[in-house]
Amino acid sequence: MNDNEKLISEATKAASKAYAPYSKFHVGAAVLADNGNIYTGVNVENRSYGLTICAERNAITHAVAMGMKSIKAVAVYSPDSEDPLPPCGACRQVITEFAAPDAVVICCGSNGNAVEIPVQELYPMDSLHNLKKN
Repeated sequence: MNDNEKLISEATKAASKAYAPYSKFHVGAAVLADNGNIYTGVNVENRSYGLTICAERNAITHAVAMGMKSIKAVAVYSPDSEDPLPPCGACRQVITEFAAPDAVVICCGSNGNAVEIPVQELYPMDSLHNLKKN
């Protein structure tokens, strides 16, 4: 099993632990850190929707809490979406904080379809990375 397959598998397992009593939309994410470790996260809803935590940000903060500072890849999966599930805008912003522009985001759907997108295409013209080049 390659790294991307492991990430998808871990994101799939994580989704079963999501706390989604309001939307019934369960999401799991898995982050591959530059040290080779995989960290997972799930969406955690709150009745005050703005306080809901997305799976991607949950996985990233889990990884950071464990000492990770750089992401090689992220997988996002929901059993409640047949189509590949991309990160929301807030998650894209947080991903760019820790991922190089060529890092991969794997968007997965419950029907087995997956799309791999480089961060630079998912979040073009990221000012943080553009400033690092200068």
